Amino acid sequence: MDIYKEALHLHEHLRGKIKITSKFDVRTKEDLALVYSPGVAEPCREIAKDPSKVWDYTIKSNTVAIVSDGSAVLGLGNIGPSAAIPVMEGKSMLFKKFAAIDAFPICLDTQDADEIVRTVKNLAPVFGGINLEDIAAPRSFEIEERLQNIGIPVFHDDQHGTAIVVLAGLINAAKVTGKALTDLKIVINGAGAAGIAIAKLLLCVDHKNDQFCTPVKEIILCDSKGIIHKDRSDLNDRKRNTLGFTNPNNMKGSVHDAIKGADVFIGVSVGDLLKAGHIETMAPDSIVFALSNPSPEIMPEEAYKGGAAIVGTGRSDLPNQINNVLGFPGIFRGALDARAKTISPAMKIAAAHAIAACTGDLNRNKIIPSSLNEAVGYRVAKAVYNAAIAEGNGIK
Repeated sequence: MDIYKEALHLHEHLRGKIKITSKFDVRTKEDLALVYSPGVAEPCREIAKDPSKVWDYTIKSNTVAIVSDGSAVLGLGNIGPSAAIPVMEGKSMLFKKFAAIDAFPICLDTQDADEIVRTVKNLAPVFGGINLEDIAAPRSFEIEERLQNIGIPVFHDDQHGTAIVVLAGLINAAKVTGKALTDLKIVINGAGAAGIAIAKLLLCVDHKNDQFCTPVKEIILCDSKGIIHKDRSDLNDRKRNTLGFTNPNNMKGSVHDAIKGADVFIGVSVGDLLKAGHIETMAPDSIVFALSNPSPEIMPEEAYKGGAAIVGTGRSDLPNQINNVLGFPGIFRGALDARAKTISPAMKIAAAHAIAACTGDLNRNKIIPSSLNEAVGYRVAKAVYNAAIAEGNGIK
C-alpha cells in the first residue's frame, strides 16, 4: 500500500477528519426554548454573576484549542497555517479517542509572537486548555512562557510531550538494562524545543523536590554544529542558558565525540546521523532513542549491530515507538478534570511514571506501551489530576 496516496484519497473523501455534533436533539419549541431563547439567558446570567460557572454550563471544561502557526510541521518545516490543518485535525481525533476531549484546530495566519500571544489570550474564555503545536523554536519557548498566566493550562506538546514520553521510555529501559537513572550519562542531539525540554526534565531542572524526580547523572546537548559548550560564540540565548545544567566538564567536539562512553543517545534531529561504529564507542548495554521522523538517526538493526541493548524510534512500524500520543491526551484530561491553571513539572513527571507503569512484561522490544493502548490516557489523567490537586494547582 502507498500510504501517502491512500492518505490523500482519504482526506479528499472525508473533506476534513472531524466535525461538530450536538449533545441535545432539538425537536420541539420547548427544546428550542431550552437551548436558545429565552432559556439560554439563565446560564448567561449565572456566568455573568460568577465567571467560574462557565466551567459548569459550557463546553469549556472539556475543550482544548490546538494552536499552530504552521512554522514547524512534522518533518515538513515551515509550510504555513493552511497546510498545517490536516495535522491539527489528526491531533483533534487523538484527543477524542484517547481522552474523550473535544479539541479544535486553530491555525493562525501569523508567525509574530506578540500576535499569537494576543490571539490565544482572546480565545481563552471558551477553552479549558491550549495545546501549542508545531511552532518553531525559539519562538515557541517565548510564546508558551508568556501564556502561563492566563488561567488555563498552556502546553507546547513538541517540547514537553516529547520529554515526558522519553522519560517514560528511559525509566523502563534503565530497568531492562539494570542501570540506575542517576548513573546515566546522556547525549541529546537536537537543541530545539524538544531537545532542551528533554534535558530539563531528565535533570529535574525546574522541579528538584518531587518524590518522583530522579535526575540523571549528566547530559551533553548537541546541535548541528556539535557539542554546546561555553566557548562557542554562535549560541542563541536559549542554547547558552542550557550550559547552566548541561556539559559540566565543558566537553568540545562533534556528536560523535560526545557519545563515546555515553549510556544513552537521544536524537531529535536529523536522520542517518549514526552508524554501528559510533554505537560501538558507547558504554556497554547502551540505550538509543533515535526519534527523527521519518528517517531515524540510526535504524534499529544498525544500532543493535553496534552493540545497543535497547533501541526506540518515533516510527509506528518499529518496536518501542516513542510517541506523544501516550502523553498529551491524558495530561490534558487530568488537567481539565482538576481545573488546573498550568501543567506543572510535577504533573509532567507524574505523567511519565504513569506511562512507564502501563508497560507490562518489560523486554528490549517493549519498554513503552503501544500507542493504541486506550488505557494509558486515563491512567495518565489520574496521575496528573492527583499531582495537580496535591500541589494546590486545581479544584477538588
